[in-house]
Amino acid sequence: MNAMNFTEPEERVALRAAVAELGKKYGHEYYGKQARAGLKTDELWFEAGRLGYLGVNLPEEYGGGGAGIADLAAVLEELAAAGCPLLLMVVSPAICGTVISRFGTDEQKKRWLPGIADGSRRMVFAITEPDAGSNSHKITTTARRDGGDWVLSGRKVYISGVDEADAVLVVGRTEDSKTGKLKPVLLIVPTDAPGFEYKQIEMDLLSPEKQFGLFLDDVHLPSDALVGEEDAAIAQLFAGLNPERIMGASFSLGIARYALTKAVAYANERKVWGAPIGTHQGLAHPLSEIKIELELAKLMTQKAASLYDSGDDFGAGESANMAKYAAAEVAIRAVDQAVQTHGGNGLASEYGLGALVTAVRLGRIAPVSREMVLNFVGQHSLGLPRSY
Repeated sequence: MNAMNFTEPEERVALRAAVAELGKKYGHEYYGKQARAGLKTDELWFEAGRLGYLGVNLPEEYGGGGAGIADLAAVLEELAAAGCPLLLMVVSPAICGTVISRFGTDEQKKRWLPGIADGSRRMVFAITEPDAGSNSHKITTTARRDGGDWVLSGRKVYISGVDEADAVLVVGRTEDSKTGKLKPVLLIVPTDAPGFEYKQIEMDLLSPEKQFGLFLDDVHLPSDALVGEEDAAIAQLFAGLNPERIMGASFSLGIARYALTKAVAYANERKVWGAPIGTHQGLAHPLSEIKIELELAKLMTQKAASLYDSGDDFGAGESANMAKYAAAEVAIRAVDQAVQTHGGNGLASEYGLGALVTAVRLGRIAPVSREMVLNFVGQHSLGLPRSY
């Protein structure tokens, strides 16, 4: 993104247009139908992979597009704006693909990146634990050496898409960590490994992607399951969390656009007292406010992606947190106002809005809560005393 004129490069504009056409081909009707039937969105996922959209951020030598997180974020935003957001894009190509691209061995890259790029293989990400939550320093999943190999034990919770994944990139900690400070290790765990079990968590969300609790009972892994350096994993971990926040923001932005588009169309068509309801400022002004907030959140998301792709991890961290916060807030407002604009129709399945009420609420919680974002901004952006 050009820092002077705020316009995206022609290649990304063309990418957005192409992805929007793909999203339109499937749309929210397909997405909702699959979710209600307990089915996946495999047709869309595999077509997006075949067209090169899922791996646009991954290295060309491993089947990717050789671009950056900004382009992958654009793909997710456009699919979400068409009514069919793919949550696993946040974890498979964005987090896992990025971490392996930057820190994996040549063998790990050859083994995983081509499949992640074309959609034929999926890897999900596991950091959250029942008793840790936002405090990743309290992770208790431990990895200990067994000769040259690893043995991993612990629990994880709210892990997306495990039933669709070939492997999980698990964040653990070394067993000999005695200071209480985080010393993470990143290990690739195949979902069919002995001792690895998962159980679905029932959620009040309409989504093809499900949430799971993981149980790791002395899972034996080869030495090459370790991604990156054992003593430098903290930097490697955060290399994946910035893309997670950027993609989370894009997920929210796309849904906000979808809701706003639906609301504006309805406000132009629906007539009461002889005129379209959009003529009334009680509807026109809230929709206009949402448009403004949406564009502001999108700019911050593009800034975060640009900083990340330029190699400025710290600068990207601040912007990525702000982008995720702003996008989640405008998505909630957009869906709420779209429902209000439709009146009773806003909660009818036919209009594709009611299920989004809970979907966008997730953006305030994951991948990091709004309160933790505010803590970050208070401490790192404003220089206030640490509050936790």
